[in-house]
Amino acid sequence: MTLNLYDTMSREKRPFAPADPGRVTMYVCGPTVYNYSHIGNFRPVVVFDVLFRLLRHVYGPGAVVYAANVTDVDDKINAKAQAEGVPIAVVTDRYLAAYNADMAALGALRPTEQPRVTQTMDAIVAMIGRLVGNGSAYAAEGHVLFDTQAYGDYGKLSGRSLDDMIAGARVDVAPYKRHPADFVLWKPSKPGEPAWDSPWGAGRPGWHIECSAMIEQVLGLPIDIHGGGIDLVFPHHENERAQGVCASHDSTYAQVWMHNGFLNMGDEKMSKSLGNVALAHDLLEQHPGEAIRWALLVGHYRAPLEWTGDLLDQARRSLDRLYGALRRAGEVEAPAVAPPAKFLAALEDDLNTPQAFAELFALASALETSNARGRAQAKAELLAAANLLGFLAGDPEAWFQGGVDEAMKTRIDDLVAARVAARADRNFAEADRIREELTALNVEVMDGPTGATWRLRESV
Repeated sequence: MTLNLYDTMSREKRPFAPADPGRVTMYVCGPTVYNYSHIGNFRPVVVFDVLFRLLRHVYGPGAVVYAANVTDVDDKINAKAQAEGVPIAVVTDRYLAAYNADMAALGALRPTEQPRVTQTMDAIVAMIGRLVGNGSAYAAEGHVLFDTQAYGDYGKLSGRSLDDMIAGARVDVAPYKRHPADFVLWKPSKPGEPAWDSPWGAGRPGWHIECSAMIEQVLGLPIDIHGGGIDLVFPHHENERAQGVCASHDSTYAQVWMHNGFLNMGDEKMSKSLGNVALAHDLLEQHPGEAIRWALLVGHYRAPLEWTGDLLDQARRSLDRLYGALRRAGEVEAPAVAPPAKFLAALEDDLNTPQAFAELFALASALETSNARGRAQAKAELLAAANLLGFLAGDPEAWFQGGVDEAMKTRIDDLVAARVAARADRNFAEADRIREELTALNVEVMDGPTGATWRLRESV
């Protein structure tokens, strides 16, 4: 099969072929670390983690270089640091650590590279200098701005005309701009804010130039895949592409532009500015990270996804089904195999995770209905497929008993054993009494041919 990906630039799904199969490059816009990230911020994390895993499967783990940047200086970071009376690094280190911990809890592999803006200043200043030198940017009143009139393909990625982009953007119409659409590459810092030296005065970079410089420094231009949320197509990715192309003189910049759909809370895009956010940090205290990951992947990545409590409940039930099949097949030895072809075909069709999930359920059914040899193969394929998606790496018993400390687990195990003994002695009244005690602990007992097992109905 051939990996096919939808390209925002060409507006079509087309075969993916990296420039160098021995070094496949992917860049995804990462967090601005001034607070805990909401679950909408983690949709691209999980989506592109699946692509990262798939690329590693196809080209080899050592052949894929995945960079996700960290914005560690901006207005919100500066404001928070000033309010706390600390350097910005205290704020950014705190929230980057929290972000990485949440990312790991959601089963996402750490990107190969995680460049930070404050560690890329020399490359940023150098790129701006090249843009000024070749006439693509100009200095004015302590600022450096990109000249959108100097780039004929401006608007090609988003498919907007220049007039539409001006009307649809929050454009700062400053007197020093040559054109209203021109955007800032460098700006002077305000008193008390962090500042870096440059030929145009002490200051800091604009948002868009950061990514172009980090891509060039870490991955080299052009790259194979550029990803991010659909809200970044304009102005961020449009501007990033314009300055990157003009600085490197390579019209490709990225072979494929991929964008995931919004995560919506009700009818609105989830965002901190709207106040309709669910922080991943908080959700992870209430739900298994694997269930949250499933919920983020249950719809196709390019489609909007409605975030509801029911979505998480359904995700938990889906994983219960798969882990339950594995638990009932605990005695089956599973050989090491590759993921099955139908499952891979789903992922290679522009990351069709809904179809890939359907293939997981089909494998779980085969595991429970096949003969001994067929069960071994089905279990092996189920584990291989699920692990490629970032699921079913845990112990099935731990999945059903998660959130219970050792003392409580011992108590529940003792009660279950006592109930089994009471039933063996035909003391059904005592067995019923113990079941009621277990029910009060939110424990469900499942009696089977190989004995009794238990699971939590909800977190204790």
